[in-house]
Amino acid sequence: MHMNIAKTLKKTPRASGFTLIEMVLVLGIVALLVGAGIFSLIGVLDTGKESRVKGDINTFTAALRAYETSNMFLPSTEQGLMALVEKPSARPQPQNWRPFMKKVQLDPWGNMYHYRRPGTKDKGGFDLYSAGADGQPDTADDIGNWGL
Repeated sequence: MHMNIAKTLKKTPRASGFTLIEMVLVLGIVALLVGAGIFSLIGVLDTGKESRVKGDINTFTAALRAYETSNMFLPSTEQGLMALVEKPSARPQPQNWRPFMKKVQLDPWGNMYHYRRPGTKDKGGFDLYSAGADGQPDTADDIGNWGL
C-alpha cells in the first residue's frame, strides 16, 4: 500500500508555477500601467517650471522696486539685473546702492532672465521675462511680468 501511494504521486503532473504565457501577460499589463503613468505626468513638469518662473519674476520685481525706492530710479537695460547684485559702474550711478540679491539665478531651462527698461510690453515700467523652453527671447513661449 505504501508503494501504491508513491507511484500515484510520481505519475501526477505538477500544477504549481507560472506558464510563460501568464508571465508575458502580467509583464505586458505592468508595462501598460507604467506607460500610462508616465504619459499622464508629462505636463506636470512644464507646469512646475512655469510656476517657478512666475515666482522668480515676483522675487526680481520686489528687488527692483526696493532698488528703485533706494535710488529713485530703476537700473537701465544695460545695467540689467546684475545691478541688484553688484554696484553698476555705468550711468545712472546709484547713490544709495546696496546688494538687493545674493546672485542672479537662471530660469528653469538654464537661461538668463531678460530685463528691459523701458518696457515694450509693460509700457509703464520694465519688461522682465524668461525666454521659455525654446531659449529665444520675444517669442510666443516667453513668460514675463506683463502676464502676471
